[in-house]
Amino acid sequence: MAQVRQRSPTDDDAHHKRAKMTHTPNEDVVPDFATGLFDASNVEQLRTSYADSTPFKHVVVDTLFRDDLLRGVKDECNEHLGFTEKETDIYKIGQTGDLASLSYLSDDQRALLPSLIAIRNALYSARFRAFLQEVTGCGPLSGKKQDMALNLYTRGCHLLNHDDVIGTRRVSYILYMPLPCDKPWRVEFGGALELYPVREGRDVPEPEVAPVKAIPPSWNQFVFFEVQPGKSFHSVEEVVVDEEGYERMSISGWFHAAQPGEDGCAAEEATARASSREQLKSSSNVSTCAGKFTQYDDTSDDTEPPHPDVPLSPEYTSFLAKYLNPAYLQLRTLKTVMAKFVEESNLQLQHFLVDNLATALEEGLGEADVTDGLDGTSRGGKVPSHGLGVPPSSEASAWTVKGPPHKWRYCTLTQEHDSSASSSSTSTTARAKADAILRELQDTFFPSAAFRAWLTIVTKLIPLSCAVEARRFRPGLDYTLATSDEGESRLDVVLGLTPQVEPKTEIENGIRHGKAKAKAEASEDEDEDEDEPTGWQAGEWGGWECYMSPDDEEADPAVYRSGSSKKSSAKERPESSGASASNAVDEDTDEDEEDEDEDETLLTWQPHFNCLLLVLRDEGVLRFVKYVSAAAPGSRWDVCCEYEVGMVDGDEDDSEEEEEEEP
Repeated sequence: MAQVRQRSPTDDDAHHKRAKMTHTPNEDVVPDFATGLFDASNVEQLRTSYADSTPFKHVVVDTLFRDDLLRGVKDECNEHLGFTEKETDIYKIGQTGDLASLSYLSDDQRALLPSLIAIRNALYSARFRAFLQEVTGCGPLSGKKQDMALNLYTRGCHLLNHDDVIGTRRVSYILYMPLPCDKPWRVEFGGALELYPVREGRDVPEPEVAPVKAIPPSWNQFVFFEVQPGKSFHSVEEVVVDEEGYERMSISGWFHAAQPGEDGCAAEEATARASSREQLKSSSNVSTCAGKFTQYDDTSDDTEPPHPDVPLSPEYTSFLAKYLNPAYLQLRTLKTVMAKFVEESNLQLQHFLVDNLATALEEGLGEADVTDGLDGTSRGGKVPSHGLGVPPSSEASAWTVKGPPHKWRYCTLTQEHDSSASSSSTSTTARAKADAILRELQDTFFPSAAFRAWLTIVTKLIPLSCAVEARRFRPGLDYTLATSDEGESRLDVVLGLTPQVEPKTEIENGIRHGKAKAKAEASEDEDEDEDEPTGWQAGEWGGWECYMSPDDEEADPAVYRSGSSKKSSAKERPESSGASASNAVDEDTDEDEEDEDEDETLLTWQPHFNCLLLVLRDEGVLRFVKYVSAAAPGSRWDVCCEYEVGMVDGDEDDSEEEEEEEP
């Protein structure tokens, strides 16, 4: 299982727990800013621009500080500060500690960072806060509650859709310092700030699936906007530049509402606000299958719910044989996999589908990526446009984009108009045949009474209802964010169908096509001598399915770490002689974070092809599919099923008795 670390604060939800109360020295900061910034005519122009901006109110200041001062910040960062790589469901980023900690450095350490301290003091000065109020009309801002960090986006880094609503935040800002500072940052490098419109006519505001405005970074550019619940949805496009020396560096943070003891503080303004993610979590059902569960009908006289001790009927066996590897219909195999699932509550079954279906899917799904321009060769590792893979960009596509993106974004099959479509479709394209097979798996196989009976034997659970969805996660675009369900436990069944680019090994810890003998793959790698994984299996391209234990009630529900197979690590910067400021800035990092990370991760599953994952998910367990990187060679495909389940009468009592008998 890939190592997972607990999600740490960053661009989206960084320092709400540890924003420092710091008093900014009263000094003349105007000379630090660009000439004319505070002129009445410039302020009026910015106010007008702010009022007229879409899709939500924001301002772009082309030049904020004196150039020599910002270059000094760049040099100090490169010489004296380190960036720690952090990765979660919502972001991948390099970041320093909270820059409010600069006030607590020793005299020797502060002497190393004069430009950085000057910029921090200038940003939170009374003069600049008044400037922000004039432009936005946001009301009094705090000068003592400072909330900022240095962020570094290198190749593969990203930040997904969110609205920044946490605590007492009132204004979000980004000061760009892309490197090298003497060369322009090109649009094709990625890293643009993306702004999303909101869907109209909904009780709870939700962002549209695609942004309508993208602001690429440029040196000394300053972007800011008032934090607006249900409106200020934004993201940072993945950085894809692979040229040496090019990095998207920035200072970002928030201005908070005036705090108690500061002029203009109002009780309602200083009250913490819940993030949009927290509001989502509090709903009764936030899974991707919300509202789509279909109940099995066990009320008629000629139907009975399945039982794990009852063998599959000849009718069920005949039906399942059209889809399943015959090994998984053998009684001996079923007993083996059942014992493993009962012991571990999760199970992976390699080579699940029969060979003819698997072959058709592998060929057709690969063809779909090539046709849609989503394969690695066509894109050259660049971020694709949001319309790729769906009509009208792809007329042959049977898929549509599902949102909202502050919860998830991926493609699903459109509603079938021709009920005669099936895996035996007469369509001449491999892509159309693959779509037909996926639709048949989604609409016929996984919801069937026969597969329900098979699941009952394998899991000793009785599915009561089901929701099934074929999914496509496009590289550089799609993901799901961490959510959980309230209520009873659920059985997740995911058929991974992502074509693998590595040469297949002779034995793949599972079942070979055409073999009679089956083996359930354990959740953890049992072969210590196996070569290091690459590609999808190494986590290089994202797309992994991750399960995490419920979060601490006192923690921000929008904060979870991801299932990256790589440990977070510091990005090394050359140290100057004498005192170092890096460790002091990061001194409030939790030293026990790594141990806690391992305790919170329950399961990480990398994208597979023709592999079935079964997981019994308890109430409150968090689940997400990591953003698929633009570096991926193609889309991540699966059929995702959720089953509401019940236990066989007597099984619960038996398990309780066994627990009591244990010493």
